[in-house]
Amino acid sequence: MRPLRIGLAAVLAASVWLALPAAAGAENVAFVTMNRILEDSPQAEEAMRELEREFSPRDSELVEEREELQGLRDRLERDGDMMNPSERADLEREFSQRSREFRRAQESFSEDLNVRRNEELAKLQRRINDAIVDLARERDIDLILTERNVLYASDRIDITDDILAAMQRD
Repeated sequence: MRPLRIGLAAVLAASVWLALPAAAGAENVAFVTMNRILEDSPQAEEAMRELEREFSPRDSELVEEREELQGLRDRLERDGDMMNPSERADLEREFSQRSREFRRAQESFSEDLNVRRNEELAKLQRRINDAIVDLARERDIDLILTERNVLYASDRIDITDDILAAMQRD
């Protein structure tokens, strides 16, 4: 019995000794919730405000045109039977032409907004990555993971708040 205990103790001691480097390395691992940074950083909020400033006039124009088209449609439905045929045809032609132009303007607006949103997102991601790398170097962190590839991360290694704080100082 006694040799078995000594053997188990030796195996346990060897396991602990071998695990020490891995445990020490675990202190140099951190986790970041990128989605939270993309939503909560002041740079993300500023990018959204900039897109709003840039695209709100066009959006307002589209809303106004949509309302005018609805008014034309209502007029056609309400008064179309009482109009003379040429007046009705002119109104239908105007409605059809303006509807096509409206759809084109809407598509153009959506495409332009998506392009600008992607540009702002790429710029923001570069700034976030720079902040992460700076913090990793400052704290001598060997590995930083994001939520895309991690099934679980304890709060102990989550540095998301630190990254947000660094970006607020930036």
